[in-house]
Amino acid sequence: MDWFTGIIVYLLIWWTALFAVLPIGTRPMEDADPDAGGWRGTPARPLLGWKVLGTTALSAVLWLGVYGLVDSGLISFREGFWAYEGAASSGPLPGRAQN
Repeated sequence: MDWFTGIIVYLLIWWTALFAVLPIGTRPMEDADPDAGGWRGTPARPLLGWKVLGTTALSAVLWLGVYGLVDSGLISFREGFWAYEGAASSGPLPGRAQN
């Protein structure tokens, strides 16, 4: 995995993990007043800083696992069943005349 792919995979893992971590430990406000801008589902203490740090740590561990699988060759899009064979091995495209 090159560095660009590694960054993109990390960002995808990070956002997915963030949405999994956000609801953990949230409690709704007891006396949310809709006239004052509150809502009954508004968290009393969202603790976003801790959740971002936890998401970053969780994403780093998950990314290391993905990197290990890709680097070991167990998951590969270059060889095996999921490999793209290339245009040379495929037949003519529909609607095009063969030379």
